[in-house]
Amino acid sequence: MSDLLTKDIKYLNGVGPKRAELFNNELNIFTIKDLLYHFPYKYIDRSQIHKINTIKADMPYVQLKGEILNIEMAGGKTKKRLVAEFTDGTGVVELVWFQGIKWINDRLKINKKYIVFGKPSVFNNRINIAHPEIEEEEKNEVKIKSSLQALYPTTEKLKANFINSKVISKLLTNVFLMLNDEIEETLPEYLLKKLNLLSITESLKNIHFPADNNSLKKAQYRLKFEELFDIQLDLLYKKFARQKKFSGFKFEVIDDYFNNFYKQNLQFELTDAQKRVIKEIRKDMGSGKQMNRLLQGDVGSGKTLVALMSMLIALDNGYQACLMAPTEILANQHYNTILNFLKGLNVEVRLLTGSTKKNERKFLFNDLEEGKIQILIGTHALIEENVKFNKLGLVIIDEQHKFGVAQRAKLWTKSIPLPHILVMTATPIPRTLAMTLYGDLDISVIDQLPPGRKPIKTMHFFDSHRLYLFGFLKKMIEEGRQVYIVYPLIKESEKMDYKNLEDGIESISRAFPPPKYAISVVHGQMKNEDKEISMKYFIEGKTQIMVATTVIEVGVDIPNASVMVIESAERFGLSQLHQLRGRVGRGSEQSYCILMTSDKLTSDARIRIDTMIKTNDGFEIAETDLQLRGPGDIEGTQQSGIPFDLKIANLAKDGHIVQFSRDIANEILSNDPKLHHPDNALLLKKVLSDKKALSWSFIS
Repeated sequence: MSDLLTKDIKYLNGVGPKRAELFNNELNIFTIKDLLYHFPYKYIDRSQIHKINTIKADMPYVQLKGEILNIEMAGGKTKKRLVAEFTDGTGVVELVWFQGIKWINDRLKINKKYIVFGKPSVFNNRINIAHPEIEEEEKNEVKIKSSLQALYPTTEKLKANFINSKVISKLLTNVFLMLNDEIEETLPEYLLKKLNLLSITESLKNIHFPADNNSLKKAQYRLKFEELFDIQLDLLYKKFARQKKFSGFKFEVIDDYFNNFYKQNLQFELTDAQKRVIKEIRKDMGSGKQMNRLLQGDVGSGKTLVALMSMLIALDNGYQACLMAPTEILANQHYNTILNFLKGLNVEVRLLTGSTKKNERKFLFNDLEEGKIQILIGTHALIEENVKFNKLGLVIIDEQHKFGVAQRAKLWTKSIPLPHILVMTATPIPRTLAMTLYGDLDISVIDQLPPGRKPIKTMHFFDSHRLYLFGFLKKMIEEGRQVYIVYPLIKESEKMDYKNLEDGIESISRAFPPPKYAISVVHGQMKNEDKEISMKYFIEGKTQIMVATTVIEVGVDIPNASVMVIESAERFGLSQLHQLRGRVGRGSEQSYCILMTSDKLTSDARIRIDTMIKTNDGFEIAETDLQLRGPGDIEGTQQSGIPFDLKIANLAKDGHIVQFSRDIANEILSNDPKLHHPDNALLLKKVLSDKKALSWSFIS
């Protein structure tokens, strides 16, 4: 773009140092380009002129054409206001100003034709418009080329300093006068022609001052496409470069470990989704290129089994595999599950966590380095310096969003060349978000649950139905089932009126007294050994009720637990509610999820509760969550943050553009992976720019 766009905003006519500081702090606008890319959030149709005798107080805004009959100063010494009577011949309205009175009074003239725009209201049985926009008719006709007036995001502090949407619009007029249509194109000419896109100059002009609705739509599409295309181009460029740079172990052999497990130990048929994903993983690991694959699967979809079968492929080719989980509970769960799967097969599997004793560690490290340990499962302990593999061929990371980029990188750099990498998440991510966040990875989805599982029944009770709830829980316990009761807080909060675990334990103990009932308690502030004991009692059936915080969100697989009660369910996001619900439904019995809420629910909370009742599909739930909360707040993404700031595109609404932009980027890079063709010079400049966001997932 032109050098003018990189100029400090303070040098723009109408800004200066004081206003520039406000723009910096309030809107993160530092340069003229930043202002140019500060897009309107909506538009008001200024083509219609209303008649005063048709105005109603509940109208959102009106535009009038007429003249001022008289002007007077009203109010006392301290609370003055300027009042002007305005007419168009069909009636009279009052125009009222409480601020900037002298400046406005000096400029208004009686019997002069004006265009007035503002929100009508009623005061003393008369229609009035407070702080209207007002311009002389002839000047208005010269200045306003568009019937659509842009409204810009602003803040209270800016408004207090007389920087409103109209001021921003005037500053943008100054920008276009200064640039004189000299905005450098940012997409190749061949792409503009092929996709029938507006130029960048026309797009920016029409986004701020649309000639008409059609021009506005074209401008919006061009800018949305480019914004999403830039992200996809960046991600795919890195992916193509990585595939060229890193060759991978070529796992061509499928031998005894995999085949014996499949024939002898697998007691049930894999789902079609599991078969498809294993086929994708086998193809990756046999290609000679390093695998970098994200495995998405809803709670209970069988990701651990897919992970194990992937590890057995590594073993068949003479390599070791490891699986890292974010918590000891989850690591233990994987260890026990995998041991159970491998019964009777000669596979050496070991567990390494923070609780592993010093003497045990010494032998484990030695056996691992000598290659005696074939599969190592653990927590963050796996990334310690003492952990050295003999031939590490496959790294699997579960709930990968719980780990930082540096933590993940420490694990796979334990092998040179780099091992194959499979990252897993039980948090369903909407397709458009996955393409954008994980666009440099290949993505596999297990979108089926194993056959025979009964769908979990989800019910909503208000707090006033607690006695009915307790009766239902007692019935379930009498039938031999176990129950989770989850709270959002450990202690009472002064700021939030939500149920807390400490009070909950008291009321539950009264309703379910010993010795007939026994209760386990698990929360994040307990010592690990205390948590393990409490969990052990529940797993062994010594306690019938587990009272917990969201520490049990992942990692607890107890088939006999068939009821999940979530207290203050309105406090949780959709994704978290779905994760908690997934703790039940692991056995053959009918399972239930009961959402307890207060009687008063916000509209968003109501949508979340209704969505949970309506569907068990994690991907449908994730799409609703994206619509409600936006990409930055979706569970599984906010831990590391979204690496880009979308100025105009919306991942919840522009999914078709995400897919299309990715297809175009893929087509370009397939023909010119390094973007060395002269026609792609602008695209190469984009991906090499230091300001480009690194891949969020950045695997290797």
